[in-house]
Amino acid sequence: MERDTETIHEAYSFVCLHCGHGWEEEYEIRHTNDLAGHRRAEYFSHGRRVPSPLTLADCPDCNRGPIRILRPGRVKNARTYLA
Repeated sequence: MERDTETIHEAYSFVCLHCGHGWEEEYEIRHTNDLAGHRRAEYFSHGRRVPSPLTLADCPDCNRGPIRILRPGRVKNARTYLA
């Protein structure tokens, strides 16, 4: 049984160092402590449970990598200069 759930929202920007594809994603992160005191984080995107973005290994565009994680908004800001 779990208790002490805290939910936060975080956003990340990603760029593939292989193909240059950039994207952004927002996550709902649910932090819980179980009765033994162990801390756990579950990530959700668009209502679905997903792996932590910190373990992301492949680009959704080219299915390769490596992937670099950037501050939120970096991809969106870069696109305004490229348009």
